[in-house]
Amino acid sequence: MIDKVFADIADAVSCVGDGQTLLVGGFGESGVPNRLIEALVDRRPRELVLVSNNAGSTTAGLGALLAVGCVRRIVCSYPRSRGSVAFEELYRAGRIELELVPQGTLVERLRAGGAGIGGFYTPTSVGTLLAENKETREFDGRLHVLELPIRGDVALVRAHKADRWGNLVYRRAMRNFATVMVAAAGTTIAEVDEIVPLGAIDADAVHTPGVFVDRVVCQDRG
Repeated sequence: MIDKVFADIADAVSCVGDGQTLLVGGFGESGVPNRLIEALVDRRPRELVLVSNNAGSTTAGLGALLAVGCVRRIVCSYPRSRGSVAFEELYRAGRIELELVPQGTLVERLRAGGAGIGGFYTPTSVGTLLAENKETREFDGRLHVLELPIRGDVALVRAHKADRWGNLVYRRAMRNFATVMVAAAGTTIAEVDEIVPLGAIDADAVHTPGVFVDRVVCQDRG
């Protein structure tokens, strides 16, 4: 019997180790797996590489993970969100590395990682500092920059519903980066609002099939 539901949230994140690359879903405050992140703050893995759209938008969640010194490097589009000071303090102190990636390019690099694509060319960032030291080619008279895929050891995402097989349904903006991150990670842990019986999610309504999900925790448990 396949059952990917973890009763204890600390057990669910026990697979996250020092030095791993972590893909964390969320756009602003929407779809951020805050309980999973809080469990990591308690566990304190070291030297993480964090891939996320931003570096936290408050002092909780990702902001707390940064503040306790778990992250060595961050790859994101918006490192300075209103209400979050942890990244700026660490960056000014030279205690965190930053790779800034345009938002659309970040999504496509994650999608390429999940699809097994070796890289792609995009006109985004041509002529800017973000294109320095990257291969550039011309297509149809327009310069494009080579961008490489991103893969992670573990993805943390938040969804609305799951069944015990790990099939996920997101609610509105929760979906954001999650669907590309789950495919690009070796292990996916999903934090959900509700766990429903098998068969309660119509097959046509599944946003992330259970084959991409390894562990599920419910917000009301653990």
